[in-house]
Order: sequence, then C-alpha cells, then structure tokens
Amino acid sequence: MGNDALSAEATNRPIVDYRAVQQSERFQRLRRRQRGFVFPVLAACLVWYLAYVLLASYAHDFMSTPVFGSVNVAMLLGLAQVVTTFAVTTWYVSFANRRLDPLAGEIREELEAELADASNTEVSR
Repeated sequence: MGNDALSAEATNRPIVDYRAVQQSERFQRLRRRQRGFVFPVLAACLVWYLAYVLLASYAHDFMSTPVFGSVNVAMLLGLAQVVTTFAVTTWYVSFANRRLDPLAGEIREELEAELADASNTEVSR
C-alpha cells in the first residue's frame, strides 16, 4: 500500500548498466590503483602483527626486556601496533584523496551525465 508510489517512481528511473561500468577501462584502472595499495599494505601489516604474536609467544626473554621503568619491549611493540593502525589509515586516506577520488569522481560524473541525458530523453517523449 504505502510503497506503491515508490515502486512506480523506481520503474521510471533510467537503468545504469553497472556491468559495463565495471568492465570499462577507467573503472579497471581505479580497481588496480586501489588494490595496488591495499594488498601490499595489508600483507605488510599482517606480517607485522604475526611477528608480534610470534615474539610474544616464543621470545619471552626478549619481550620482557625492560626499556625504562616498568615498560618492556612487549609493551612498546604492542603500542606500535596501535600506532601502525592509525598511520596506515592516515596513509590510505591521503592516497585515496590523491589517486582514487579524482578517478572515481570522473566515473560518477560520467554516469550522472548519462542518467541526466536519459531522463531528459524520457521527459521529452
């Protein structure tokens, strides 16, 4: 009942061929850029985390080495894990702003222009 107007409105909207967009050279370039950043950084972070876990599990003497006061190597490496998370997040945001967002904006503008043209064509009929 209450959704009749919404479904009627949705059927009048032009349809975007998302598969064609995904297969376009521009979208593929966007995916390559994003994956080229994410996968290596993810691998490095996983190795860094695994190293910390292995050190904590098998290198008790090293991890319990006092650095100053009650602070030992394990505490500093654990804190470095948190710092790494924030650093990688900041790095990705900067990368996305410089290298991904402009290309994604071009794709979006192109799709919006196609939708506007399709809407104008339907209105003139």
